[in-house]
Amino acid sequence: MTTLSPSHPVRRRPRRSYSAVPGETPGSPPWRAAKSLLLLVCVVLVLLPFLAILSTSLAHPDQVNRAGGYVLWPDHVTLAAYRALLSGGLVSRAMLVSVGVTVVGTGLSLGCSVSLAYGLSRPGSLGHKPVLMMLLMTMLFAPGVIPGYLMIKELHLINSYWSLILPTMINAFNVIVLRSFFMNIPRELVDAARIDGASELSILCRIVLPLSKASVAVIGLFYAVTYWNAFFNALLYINDAAKWPMQMVLRTYVVNNSALGAGQVNAAAGAPIPPAPSLQAAILVLSVVPIVLIYPFLQRHMNKGVMVGAVKG
Repeated sequence: MTTLSPSHPVRRRPRRSYSAVPGETPGSPPWRAAKSLLLLVCVVLVLLPFLAILSTSLAHPDQVNRAGGYVLWPDHVTLAAYRALLSGGLVSRAMLVSVGVTVVGTGLSLGCSVSLAYGLSRPGSLGHKPVLMMLLMTMLFAPGVIPGYLMIKELHLINSYWSLILPTMINAFNVIVLRSFFMNIPRELVDAARIDGASELSILCRIVLPLSKASVAVIGLFYAVTYWNAFFNALLYINDAAKWPMQMVLRTYVVNNSALGAGQVNAAAGAPIPPAPSLQAAILVLSVVPIVLIYPFLQRHMNKGVMVGAVKG
């Protein structure tokens, strides 16, 4: 066995250059310019469809008819499509239903998920392992559509708003993420509060939740997006069109390309009804805008709230 003495320096292999062009390093100006150009092309390809949808919803009906479909840039901006949809009653009711289901569902889901995750994160809690195993089993074995429909029918929830909330109120993945984050909180803080006489509810509300704001905010965003984008439960359980959420209206009149009736669109006095592409584009914008407005305020918590809790757990 040979040993290396200090007088024999260790030879290291030269670093291999992964530059696409010989003689250029990844930090050189041509390389940075190529990456910037590629990123710009990707951004344009992503934003172009959104711009076409927004422009078509704001374009004058004559320009939409001349284009025979979508418009990339409107000559004259008008809100005729939005006024016709919101004054017709169908879309305005669907927006209220979606907002109500999202707000109530997100609140209930967060409350149940936080309570369940906190109980599962406390070692020695009653039924800790059986409940955790049941929760993990739901991630592997889904009940299916027919058993779920029969259960909703037996509970007399058909054509009820609760059928849009209760079947998806607790998500096992979100509970596991919250549990992992709660387990990373120093146990000394909880023990000190318990010695001072604090109850479990006080520990949860005054110690655990203030330290878990990022994780709870991101899980709340996950629940809100799920409730807002859900249409399958409405397709199964809601028979009255007056109780449709926004995504059901989107599926019916945009995806299936069904025609909007005269009672569902109300144009201004003496003005023609906007063309179908303008109405469909306006429905798309109305279904996307609420989440787009909320997401930037919670996006900064994404890495801290989900990745830290999931990886360290």
